[in-house]
Amino acid sequence: MKYGFADRVRYFDSSAVRDILKVVNKGNVISFAGGLPDEELFPVEAVDAAFHKAITSGNKALQYAETEGLLELRRQLAERMLEKGIKKDPDDILITSGSQQAIDLFSRIMFNPGDIILTENPTYLAALQVFSSYETTVIPVDSDEDGMIESDLEEKIKTHKPKCIYVVPTFSNPEGKVWSQARREMLLELAEKYHVVIMEDDPYGDIQFDPASMPDSLASMDKGNEYVVYTSTISKTVVPAMRLGWITGPHQIIRLIAQAKQAADLHTNSISQHALVHLLNDFDLDAHIETIRSTYKGRMEVMKRCLDEANIEGLTYLEPKGGMFFWVTLPVHMDPESLLTKAVENGVAFVPGQPFYVGNKKRSTMRLNFTNSSPELIEEGMKRLTKVLTAVHA
Repeated sequence: MKYGFADRVRYFDSSAVRDILKVVNKGNVISFAGGLPDEELFPVEAVDAAFHKAITSGNKALQYAETEGLLELRRQLAERMLEKGIKKDPDDILITSGSQQAIDLFSRIMFNPGDIILTENPTYLAALQVFSSYETTVIPVDSDEDGMIESDLEEKIKTHKPKCIYVVPTFSNPEGKVWSQARREMLLELAEKYHVVIMEDDPYGDIQFDPASMPDSLASMDKGNEYVVYTSTISKTVVPAMRLGWITGPHQIIRLIAQAKQAADLHTNSISQHALVHLLNDFDLDAHIETIRSTYKGRMEVMKRCLDEANIEGLTYLEPKGGMFFWVTLPVHMDPESLLTKAVENGVAFVPGQPFYVGNKKRSTMRLNFTNSSPELIEEGMKRLTKVLTAVHA
């Protein structure tokens, strides 16, 4: 039968990262491909106790809930954000099914077909998938390791009159970079000058290897609560499977997102929300995050040493100050997609950089995840990858 699908499905595309994971998970392959936290670090006992307490503390956890999310959970998240200088009223926080849903719901209420979104280049692949599904036009802004470049950003704001600027300024995916304080101030000044909304996506902000050196969140700098919509998640610090994130920002935007969520799924699952309330009350999440930070920093340093020891001319990288990824620039003659085929044959996988780009899809880049492998596996996987790179480079 020929089905009459909506026109918008032609904008849907499968995630290159998910497609790669389907392949590499079938065999004896050391994978640096997924953006996965290490399940060995999951606080299993604390999560188990939190869910047990949620279910045995009455039947509320099994009932329908309000669309915005449990008020107590929103209060807890407001307190945690306040520690980062982000002052938000619980009424302006909405609980979502992971931060991915937050991006989708924001897009649903903001974008008409043809609307312009400015992004970094490269940027988060799954956000690009969402924007494409709403038939928007995404335009990249020239950037360096400190963030968007002011002259190009202002020129593109004036020329294209964007509806939104989407950024991951802290340990970006895929590059792992951190915007400087000066670039953050510049972005907010231009957003205010030209009346453009910023979406600050912050899934990795707590995975800081040197917290003392971190610049301010854009949301904390938006004192009038007019320009920055902020989203984050517990997927990287507690467990991904709870599927809990949140979005906060200007009151009018959050109210409309709540209405969109009612139409999408009524509310985020109640059991996980009740469990997270108990976990935040009973578990030292900050101490757990410190363990994650120190563990991942050690793994990053192992991968960095392996990249240095590979000693391949033309291979460069930006050392991560946090987050989960190395972004590696390869010699220009290397094609990461054909390189991936050879790598998988040799028992190691990565993500080619091409899907993360908008417009001119540079090919000589790859993303390496260091959080989901032990130091021993990183050593072995990088040995395999270096062998492939050396053979191709010769």
